[in-house]
Amino acid sequence: MLKTRSRFILPALLLALLLSGPATAAADNGVLQATLDNGLRVVIIRSDLAPVVTAQVNYLVGSNDAPEGFPGMAHAQEHMMFRGSPGLSAAQFANIMALVGGEFDAFTTQIVTQYAFTVPREDFDVALNVEAARMGGVLNAQDLWEQERGAVEQEVAQNLSNPEYILYSRIIAELFHGTPYALDALGTRPSLQKTTAAMLKTFYGRWYGPNNAVLVIAGDVDPPKTLAVVRELFGPIPPRLLPPRAGIKLRPAAPAAIAFETDLPYGIAAVAYRLPGSDSPDFAAGQILLDVLDSRRGSLYALVSKGKALRTSFEGGTLPKASYGYATAAFPPGGDGRALVAEIKGIVADYIKNGIPAELVEAAKRREAADAEFQKNSVADLATAWSQALAAEGRTSPQDDLTAMAGVTVEDVNRVLREYFVNDTAVTAVLTPGQSGKQVPVKGFGGKESFAPREVKPVALPEWARRAAELPALPASSIKPSDMTLDNGIRLIVQTGNVSSAVSLFGRMKSHADLDEPEGKEGTADILESLFPYGTTSLDLTAFQKAQDDIGATIAAGANFSLRVLSPDFERGVELLAENLLKPALPEAAFAVVKEETVGALKGKLQSPAHLSQRALRESLYPRDDPSLRQALPETVSKITLADVKAYHAKAFRPDMTTIVVVGNVTREQAKAAVEKYFGSWKAKGPKPDTSLPPIPPNKASAARIADASKVQDQVTLAETLGLARMHPDYYRLQIANQVLSGAFYASRLYQDLREKAGLVYSVDSFIEAKHDRSFFGITFACDPENVARAGAMVGANIRAMQKENLSAGELHLAKTQLVKQIPLSESGTDRIAEGLLARASEDLPLDEPLLAAAYYRDATADEVREAFARWIRPDDFVQVTVGPDR
Repeated sequence: MLKTRSRFILPALLLALLLSGPATAAADNGVLQATLDNGLRVVIIRSDLAPVVTAQVNYLVGSNDAPEGFPGMAHAQEHMMFRGSPGLSAAQFANIMALVGGEFDAFTTQIVTQYAFTVPREDFDVALNVEAARMGGVLNAQDLWEQERGAVEQEVAQNLSNPEYILYSRIIAELFHGTPYALDALGTRPSLQKTTAAMLKTFYGRWYGPNNAVLVIAGDVDPPKTLAVVRELFGPIPPRLLPPRAGIKLRPAAPAAIAFETDLPYGIAAVAYRLPGSDSPDFAAGQILLDVLDSRRGSLYALVSKGKALRTSFEGGTLPKASYGYATAAFPPGGDGRALVAEIKGIVADYIKNGIPAELVEAAKRREAADAEFQKNSVADLATAWSQALAAEGRTSPQDDLTAMAGVTVEDVNRVLREYFVNDTAVTAVLTPGQSGKQVPVKGFGGKESFAPREVKPVALPEWARRAAELPALPASSIKPSDMTLDNGIRLIVQTGNVSSAVSLFGRMKSHADLDEPEGKEGTADILESLFPYGTTSLDLTAFQKAQDDIGATIAAGANFSLRVLSPDFERGVELLAENLLKPALPEAAFAVVKEETVGALKGKLQSPAHLSQRALRESLYPRDDPSLRQALPETVSKITLADVKAYHAKAFRPDMTTIVVVGNVTREQAKAAVEKYFGSWKAKGPKPDTSLPPIPPNKASAARIADASKVQDQVTLAETLGLARMHPDYYRLQIANQVLSGAFYASRLYQDLREKAGLVYSVDSFIEAKHDRSFFGITFACDPENVARAGAMVGANIRAMQKENLSAGELHLAKTQLVKQIPLSESGTDRIAEGLLARASEDLPLDEPLLAAAYYRDATADEVREAFARWIRPDDFVQVTVGPDR
C-alpha cells in the first residue's frame, strides 16, 4: 500500500536518471531484462525513433481466473484501476493522465490484463509513478464501483451490438466448451450487477502483485538508468501469495453450427478450427499455416477472384493450451452462406490431400520476418511485441517465435494441417443479412438537464506529478523532411530514419470521385479500386502477389496508395507499386466479376442501418444538389463498362495531383532516384481538374432514427457544419474547447457527466473535422435507448455553459498542456509520421504545422476560446441521427 512519500523519488532525480547519458553495455543490443527481488519482470528496449516512451504493465490474470459465475471480474477490475489508489484519487489520476498528454489504454483477455501508456519522454517518470501507485494498491470502494459499473455495462451492450464480436464470442464458446477459454473477458450485465466492490478487492489482492506482472518499457530512455528508477518505485511493493490457477482440460473437439441474422450489409460464412497453443511445439508451424491460408495466392482468396465471395480472410488468436483460427467469406444478400461453408471446407480438404505449396510457406516466413522489422518502426508496437512474447506466450523475447518460424518446414505445416484442421469437428457459422434498417419518426433529444458542472474542478497533485502541470515549451520536432517537386509534378517528401531496416511509403492523389465520375455511372471509382489487386499489364494477380512475397512487401494501390518494404528491396517495391498504379491489368474477366460483386454488395449496403444513418446525416448537412450526395446504385453500376473504368483511371490519376511520402531507412537520394525511375515517365494530360467541393450553407436542426433490431444500444451522432477553414486561427481555439469537452478522458466535462457521474455511456467523443473546403463539428455516444434524452441534454448543457462562461484557468491550462504534449506522440511511429506529412501536404498546410499549432495553443486566451466556441458552434442546429432497436 502507498502510504508514505518515501516510495517516490523526487521528480528531478527521476528525470535525470531516466534521460542522462548514453546507453551502456549493460543492455544487450539496446535491450535490458531483469527480475526484481519481489518477482517483477522488467524489459527495457531503447529506441530513439522519437522523444516518447511506451510502458505496458501486463498482469498475468484474466477471465480464466475469475470466480465461477463472474466472467467479467478481471474486466471490471481493469476499469477500477482508473478509479484511484491510496494516496492517488481518481480525480488526481484523471488530471495527471490529461497533463502528460499521453495515450492510455487497457484491455483484458482470458490470460492477461494490460495497462499501456505512451507519453512524452519528459513525463515518463510521472507515468511510472502512477503505475507503481496502482500496483501498490487500489481503492475499489463500493461507491466508485457503482459509478463505474454503468460504464462497464454500456461497454458490454456496445459489443453485443457488434455482429463480428458476437461471431467471435460464439466461436470460442463452441471451440473451448467446458473450459475457461470459452468465456471471453467482457462479462455479462447480470454478472456485473451481482459483482461487489468487496469481491473486486479480493480479486485484486490475489492477482495484482509484482510477482504476477511483466513491465515492458520501450522508447527514448537509457535502459540501465531506467531500471534503477523501476527498482526504486516498484521494488518496495511486496509480492503476493498467488492462488492456484484453474486448469485447462480441453474436451475433444466437437462440431457445432452457429447461425444468426446480422445488420451488416453482407452475410458471413465461417469455419473455425482449434489450433496449437503457444505452449505447443507446433505453435510456430500453426502460425505459418494461418499466414498461408490468408495469402492472396491461396485458394481461400480465389473465392473472391472467381466471384464466389465478396472478400475473404483467415483470422486467429493465441492462448497457451490451444489457439484458434477461422476462415471467413462475405457474401451479398440472397447469397448462399451454407454453400460458402462447403467451399471453405473443400479448400481445406484439398490442401490436406495435396499439401500446402512450399513456396507459400517460404513466403509466409519472409512476411513474418518483415513484419517483425516493421514493429521496430513504432514505439508502441515494439512494446506490444515484447508484451505478447513474454506475458502472453511465455517467451524470453519476440525473437524466440521468429527463430521457431524460420525453422518451420513445409512438412511441419502439412502435419499441423492434417492434425488440427478436421472438417468433421469444425465449428461453422452463417451470418445472414437480416431485416433492413428503416427510418422511424423521432424527436430531437430536447429536454433540460442541470447535471453539467460549470467546470471540472482542479485538484492538488502529488509532489512527483507537479512538474507535469507546467505548460511545456514549444516542442522541438525531430522531423526534418526533404520536400521536392519532380519534373512531372509529383510532390515527393522524404524523412530518413534508421531505427529498422524498413521503409514506409504513403501516397495520395487529389482525385474526388463525387466530382470526377461520369454522371449516371456512379461506382466507377469503386470498381477501379477493386481491380488493382488483379495485377499489372505484365503480372497477373498471382504473379503480382508472388513478386511482393519474394521481397516481403505489402502494396495497396488506389487513389490512396502505400508500400511497406525492407530497405534492401525498396527500389523493387517502388517498381511494383508504380506498375500497379500506372499500368493496372484491368482484365475483362475480372471486371465482370467485380462489377457483379459490386452490384450484389450495393443491394445490401443501401438497406443497411450503417448506410442509412450515414445517408440521413449527409442529407441533413448538405444541400440537395451537393456532389457529396451522389451515390453508387445497382442501376448506375450496371451501366459501367470497362472503357469507363479505363477513362476514369486516365482522368483522375495524374502526377501533378499526387503526393508521395517516404519515411524510413532510405536516403533522400535513394528515394528520389527510385521514384523518378519508375514514376518519371508518368505525364499529366489537359488542365488540372478542380477537386474542391463547393461551399455549403449552415445546416438546420433535424432528427432521424434508423431502426436496427440487432442493436441493444442507441448509437447517437450529433453533427453540424462549421463555416471556418482549416487554417483559420479559431480552428485551434476550437480544438482547445473540444479538448475540455471530451479530449481529456475522465478530466473532461462530457466524461465527467455522462460516464463518471451518471454511468450512461461507455465513451463519448466530440470531434472537429476541418479541411480547406468544408468543416464539421460533432459528438458521438452510445447508451440505452431510455437514456438518450438525458445524455443529449447533458451534451447541450455543457456546450451552452462553455459559450457563456470562460474556461477556468485550470481547464485552459490543462487543455493547452495536453495538446502541446500530444505533438511528439505524432512522431512515435514511421507510419504516423508519414500519414501526418501526407495529410498536411494534401491540405496544402505547412509541413511543420504541428509546431505552428503549438504556438496557437500556448497563446490562446480564455476569452478567445469562449468567443470562438460561441461564434462557430450552434447547439440548436445539430443534426441528430440515432441507430438502435425499434421502439
